[in-house]
Amino acid sequence: MSTTNSNLTTTWPDSQDSWRDKRVIVTGGAGFLGSSVVERLRRRGAAEIIVPRSRDYDLRNGEAIRQLLHDTATPDPVDVVIHMAARVGGIGANRANPAEFFYDNLMMSVPLLHEAWQAGVGKFVAIGTVCAYPKYTPVPFREEELWNGYPEETNAPYGLAKKMMLVQSQAYREQYGFNSIFLLPVNLYGPRDNFDPASSHVIPALIRKCLEAKMRGDDEIVAWGDGSPTREFLYVDDAAEGILLATERYNASEPVNLGSAFEISIKDLLETIARLTGFQGVIVWDTSQPNGQPRRKLDVSRAQEYFGFESTTRFDEGLRRTIEWYQETALTPA
Repeated sequence: MSTTNSNLTTTWPDSQDSWRDKRVIVTGGAGFLGSSVVERLRRRGAAEIIVPRSRDYDLRNGEAIRQLLHDTATPDPVDVVIHMAARVGGIGANRANPAEFFYDNLMMSVPLLHEAWQAGVGKFVAIGTVCAYPKYTPVPFREEELWNGYPEETNAPYGLAKKMMLVQSQAYREQYGFNSIFLLPVNLYGPRDNFDPASSHVIPALIRKCLEAKMRGDDEIVAWGDGSPTREFLYVDDAAEGILLATERYNASEPVNLGSAFEISIKDLLETIARLTGFQGVIVWDTSQPNGQPRRKLDVSRAQEYFGFESTTRFDEGLRRTIEWYQETALTPA
């Protein structure tokens, strides 16, 4: 496969060849993004895919991490760890539990990378977050701006805990030659997302709000903030493809954004979701609640240049699939 841009022409290895003999641990592999990554690994023909479950291996515990790597080192250490396990949530969950979001994410990540290096794992793929960027990052966010300010306050503990994997990746590559990479996905959405109102992100929260209001016959819904912030969203299957392309093709510790290059205001987002769900009531904006970061839009040129990734799912189509999945799985009587 070849890809061409204005700067270079690159011939990439075949994806099937990249995975034929590979044994892979996918933390968070039963979750929203992780399940999509696992599906693609199966289609690519990975030799063995290991999805540790929290009931068996609590990744916040160093001994559990060592046990996982010991249990999977037969006859040799696994070839790749793709680390997606995380404690995640929207603005409300981050504001209510900042200490847990910091501690859990730090302790699931830093010891795991360290123990993977010690165990002789071939490659570590660390999945960071767009919340690691400074609150007032110039738009579009370029990877070089990551350290030029403090993150948006409501999710700073989460964003900083995840960003420590970047520091660790670079340090372990410099001192030990350990092959680890660090990817920064923008806000994700799609089927199998978390629709729990206490912890969900903005798209599933608004889909659920609109559908439930429509079912009850409500005349209005209330949304946080004033609708002015903008966000970029990446369809979950596109994100999974980007992660696997990076795993196959990229071997450096410079951070790389994964995004769609599509930006939309929260106001326009909610109006679009209301249209697609059929909610026809009034939208009331509760300006006593926080807006979050003013704008989020990534520069995605590095992902295209380094490993040939571009998103392919149109936003309206991705929203439609997400709404249909929620209607079929959560709103359809058993």
